Amino acid sequence: MRQIVRSVSIVLVAAALFVFASSIASLADQGVNNAPAVAAAAAPAASPSPIDSGDTAWLLISSALVLIMTPALGFFYGGMVRKKNVLGTIMHSFWAICIVSIVWVLWTYSMAFGPSIHGIIGNLSWFGLRGVGQGPSPIGSPKVPHLAFMAFQMMFAIITPALITGAFAERMKFSAYTIFIVLWATFVYAPIAHWVWNPDGWLSKLGALDFAGGTVVHINAGIAALVAAMVIGKRKGYLEVPMMPNNIGYTVLGASLLWFGWFGFNAGSAITSGGLAALAFVTTNTATAAAALGWSFTEWAHKGRPTVLGAASGAVAGLVAITPAAGFVTPMGAIAIGVVAGMICYTAVNMRPKLGYDDSLDVVGVHGLGGFWGAIATGIFASPAVNPAGRGLLYGNPHQVIIQFLACGVTLAWSGVGTYIILKVVDAVVGLRVSEDEEELGLDLSQHDETGYNLY
Repeated sequence: MRQIVRSVSIVLVAAALFVFASSIASLADQGVNNAPAVAAAAAPAASPSPIDSGDTAWLLISSALVLIMTPALGFFYGGMVRKKNVLGTIMHSFWAICIVSIVWVLWTYSMAFGPSIHGIIGNLSWFGLRGVGQGPSPIGSPKVPHLAFMAFQMMFAIITPALITGAFAERMKFSAYTIFIVLWATFVYAPIAHWVWNPDGWLSKLGALDFAGGTVVHINAGIAALVAAMVIGKRKGYLEVPMMPNNIGYTVLGASLLWFGWFGFNAGSAITSGGLAALAFVTTNTATAAAALGWSFTEWAHKGRPTVLGAASGAVAGLVAITPAAGFVTPMGAIAIGVVAGMICYTAVNMRPKLGYDDSLDVVGVHGLGGFWGAIATGIFASPAVNPAGRGLLYGNPHQVIIQFLACGVTLAWSGVGTYIILKVVDAVVGLRVSEDEEELGLDLSQHDETGYNLY
């Protein structure tokens, strides 16, 4: 084990030196490149800048909205765990912001959106944001700065691994989680984002529709969550002792902030601040409300009363399901997508104990199944009247449903296998799971030496 740790340390030091050297070289290049820019500034501009200030403002605001979704997720998850794990659970989301922000700037943005290598992965020509500047974005829209597009996409890369944490809440080592998100962002998230969202990606060229992340974010995280729950194993005492939420108020606060931030997630994916953004804004709100009602009425019929936790969970299910479809369907289509999402996600969550795996906070039932339904529903309800880029089954294109199934299947396969391999590697290096004593004590004390509540 000491030899392994020593080897890992050497690799990390070498990587740090490489990053430092690359940064120095980049700064030198910028110094050279800035000199003629200063001289050119004195000359009259040859043509007006294509950058649109309104579109840029909208994209930056949307980026901030998406960023707030990750700490909101921390509260959503944090309220559902036991009180001895509330800080550890919130920290999972906060830590994802810190870790992924750095790896995105260094290499994963270039892998996801950089010049394509045969539609499979981006090359590393944008490593450390080399060549990613204030000029027009070569991807997304030339009306916004390249840096703005990069920042917006970074927020998606941040929240996706944070979603997975709900599956292994209350039992994973923090050191293991740290290594896991670096590897997962690199080898699972970046390739799938490239396939679906890079115009040169092979699934994009095939015609797969994913407006804001049904495959890239939710199916991706959902199947990874299932694999993680099965590899790490059940919580001590699962289905044997009560494991009640410590603060449902936190969960509702988190769900409300998710709803708020999701307008940036979906409407911001229009990139520009026009009619398409308005459509995605309206369909997002409509589907979310419909799903909350669908979940609550289904629960009411099943158990005799609707719960607050159920309404919040239903709203998240609606947000998930409308994500791939937000810019392709009408508001009426959004109602249908939302109602069905609430019903099927409620059913999936209630089947989980019978299926024998411990997905602590129902990532699989809400994000996995909700994302899958949303992706397929996009192929059904996509209307060329609201977006000429999409035509679904109800508008004369049944082939779109087949393409959507293919995109879902590819995402499930790559993410499932990749997550399994990464977890096994991490387990061999540092171990995945805390000890029984540490789990009994709680992650707040055993991993962070803090407590979430000091009540006397």
